[in-house]
Amino acid sequence: MATKPGIFTDWPWKKLGNFKYVVLAPWAVHACYLVVTATAKGGGRWREVDVGYVAILPSMLLRVLHNQAWITASRVQNARGRRQIVRRGIEFGQVDRERNWDDQIILSGVLLLLGAMYLPAVIHPFAELVAYELLFSIPLIVSTLTGTASIIAFEMYLIYIDFMNNMGHCNFEMVPSWMFKWFPPLKYLMYTPSFHSLHHTQFRTNYCLFMPFYDYIYNTMDKSSDTLYENSIKDKEDTMDVVHLTHFTSLQSIYHMRPGFAGFASKPYASKWYMWMMWPVSWLSMVLTWMYGSSFTVERNVMKKLNMQSWAIPRYSFHYGLNWEKKTINNLIEKAICEADNKGGKVVTLGLLNQANALNGSGELYLQKYPKLGVKLVDGTSLAAAVVVNSIPQGTDNVVLAGNLSKVAQAVADELCKKNVKVIMTNKQDYHLLKSNMPENVADNLSFAKTRTAKVWLIGENVDGIEQSRAQKGTHFIPYSQFPPRMVRKDCCTYSMTPAMVVPKALHNMHSCENWLPRRVMSAWRIAGIVHALEGWNEHECGDMVLDMEKVWSAAIRHGFCPVAHA
Repeated sequence: MATKPGIFTDWPWKKLGNFKYVVLAPWAVHACYLVVTATAKGGGRWREVDVGYVAILPSMLLRVLHNQAWITASRVQNARGRRQIVRRGIEFGQVDRERNWDDQIILSGVLLLLGAMYLPAVIHPFAELVAYELLFSIPLIVSTLTGTASIIAFEMYLIYIDFMNNMGHCNFEMVPSWMFKWFPPLKYLMYTPSFHSLHHTQFRTNYCLFMPFYDYIYNTMDKSSDTLYENSIKDKEDTMDVVHLTHFTSLQSIYHMRPGFAGFASKPYASKWYMWMMWPVSWLSMVLTWMYGSSFTVERNVMKKLNMQSWAIPRYSFHYGLNWEKKTINNLIEKAICEADNKGGKVVTLGLLNQANALNGSGELYLQKYPKLGVKLVDGTSLAAAVVVNSIPQGTDNVVLAGNLSKVAQAVADELCKKNVKVIMTNKQDYHLLKSNMPENVADNLSFAKTRTAKVWLIGENVDGIEQSRAQKGTHFIPYSQFPPRMVRKDCCTYSMTPAMVVPKALHNMHSCENWLPRRVMSAWRIAGIVHALEGWNEHECGDMVLDMEKVWSAAIRHGFCPVAHA
């Protein structure tokens, strides 16, 4: 990119941001007006409507869907690691640069609409795309001037251009070798993703992307084109050391998954009003995932020599609260654990509700069924609790513990009592349960009280607005739950994020946010598995087992993970 870009570098509608499609609003309204008025007049007047003009906007929508399908396919292959051409990972900067991928579709639409009205019939700068449009419009203009143009021909031509352009940029080899064996001249008539990759990575080679024949004639074809193609087409899926099992949360979360919308996934998850317009697609996606009988890869990361993958259990959060779904979900998790074990995985972490005590006893169910399991199961309790404890401001001598008494909450309370910090509980039943399992020498630091004067609240699930309203002004709420609490207090109260840490720069190919967490921030439960594998610990952390909190925290810091507040 130029350090001092000139005119026609930025798109004219850049300042409109996500509202850039409003540029096409006048034509959309005009097209609808023509159809509605012609239909209202009756008598077959709708036949007089210029179908070519009206079809431009649906054609643009088809192009958007076509391009998004390629983006999803490319991100899925990146997560799986198969047939990769360029092995370098993707980062957030690249996602930001490529967010304007649909600008060229808007430009094409504007030119076609202007042409239909006044004529007889994204990372690239604006000026470059204008030049592209002029070049690619030559066949359309020629066919129009010769009287051989048709709507279908125009549409098929645009689909072909989009197909070849997206295929070239997908970064995985997909053209089967048998096509060139059956018809050898084909390699001179079409390019492959690996051929296009060399166009970008090498100097002065592979110029003629849509017609490699000219590169062969003028000897500008890169000598390694065939070798790179053969190596890429034979490439197998990467092995993994750590597998993190997650699942969908809300209906809209499917778009936030890495294979979904790149721009949406590159920011912390938040419900958007315009996403509700896609509820038919969301509902259909929910049905399809519910019918799917296996986990699938959604992300791949690399840190040092450690290969990591995230697999999604095809269920949403509400499924985990249905009694009749528990057996199916456990079978899906069990199948994923066994698959990771068979593929040589070292650690499997149970994320979100996959480690729910009511579902599988924090993973204990799988150890009972497979006592000789080679892969280590980690629920991340020790690191999550350590993050919570280290988030409490220094000098704090008492805290309130509210919400469901989870495994993390018990570990946090136990550690704080050992440090002589008074822990005040709001639930009497949970108080008696926790105190009975606590050593006598520290149990005096645990108490039950209806008055809540502490300035630090540790909150879990089911802490509603009424409960939070009982806290004093200026209270600091620190969640220990997997899901973020409702932020109902606006009167000088502060909320920390769910237990998480900033990942080191050595962790590559991270270009999507983990649920509601900021960029390059990862949940403590997921980091725990990475640290477990890096340290080579040969023990599980699930069920009632909790690793030494200080040991896990020190190991995470040593490997470059740092608290969010210190990043």
